[in-house]
Amino acid sequence: MRLGINLGYWGAGMDGDNLAVAQEADRLGYDVCWAAEAYGSDAPTVLSFVAAKTERIDIGSAIMQIPARQPAMTAMTAATLDSLSGGRFRLGLGVSGPQVSEGWYGVKFDKPLARTREYVEIVRKAMTRERLSYEGEHWTLPLPDGPGKPIKLTVHPTRPHIPLYIAAIGPKNLEQTGEIADGALLIFPAAEHLEETALRHLRAGREKAGLTMDGFDVHPTLPLALGDDIDALADIFRPYTALYVGGMGSRKQNFYNQLAQRMGYEKAAAEIQDKYLSGDKQGAAAAVPRQLIDQTTLLGSVDRIADRMKAYAAAGVTTLTLAPAGFTLDERVAALRAGVEALERAGLA
Repeated sequence: MRLGINLGYWGAGMDGDNLAVAQEADRLGYDVCWAAEAYGSDAPTVLSFVAAKTERIDIGSAIMQIPARQPAMTAMTAATLDSLSGGRFRLGLGVSGPQVSEGWYGVKFDKPLARTREYVEIVRKAMTRERLSYEGEHWTLPLPDGPGKPIKLTVHPTRPHIPLYIAAIGPKNLEQTGEIADGALLIFPAAEHLEETALRHLRAGREKAGLTMDGFDVHPTLPLALGDDIDALADIFRPYTALYVGGMGSRKQNFYNQLAQRMGYEKAAAEIQDKYLSGDKQGAAAAVPRQLIDQTTLLGSVDRIADRMKAYAAAGVTTLTLAPAGFTLDERVAALRAGVEALERAGLA
């Protein structure tokens, strides 16, 4: 099992530390460094900066938001980042959520599966340097009855195939991801529930495409915190879990809340959402079950984290991306090193 690092969002006050964390991950042999975007920093700019300051580690967008860019622009960006990084770029895509898509980008959040499929098809076609033409429900290239003509990408990508990942949570999205992508970016993954919440849907998609799981990257992200007091460590992530389960999306359309329900936390998920949406964020955080946090993070000693890593590997994870917690750079670097040590103790390095 390989290890990755997720820097999260740039501009949160730890930018200098983030670069140092990426460089330390590069030195320690981490496989990939991901950066995120929502409605603040954009991922491609951050990744180009990180690529220029590192030597070996891959860089990846987790995620570039589909409503933010036309698919041909995403192909241009992917080809450019892959060239600038010497063939180290991984393209992670996702539809974001209805609040961001419609509130920030002014793009209707309708038919996300169909939009994702068409988007991926156009990106991949553009990357082949064929003249780009496409007829779909959401995109038609060139536009009919106008001056447009099929154009091909002028940049020669460093590699003929840039790995493409999709952030997927729901069963239908997971199945489609298995069918059309090279990997799945997962969030709030519990090893104990991974088969029923993710793997079986990904496998069904692979089978639909006539493929196996061989070579497909099952790639969850988990926060990591070192220490002896598991309850205290879990408390660090209460606001984070409450934000996603309670406040990401609307009451009717919150993918993270639905995931928590599928993991058996129906009552708690409803309470967290009720409190969060009513403005009681502290109450929402307090309502998060400790077990839910423990199942979806890596907490404790190196040996305890190693045991959890074994469980994820046994469940089918191929790359485990860590989000190391810490109030200082030294604490985050220590967590990074502990991740490598835990992987070695688990016999997975």
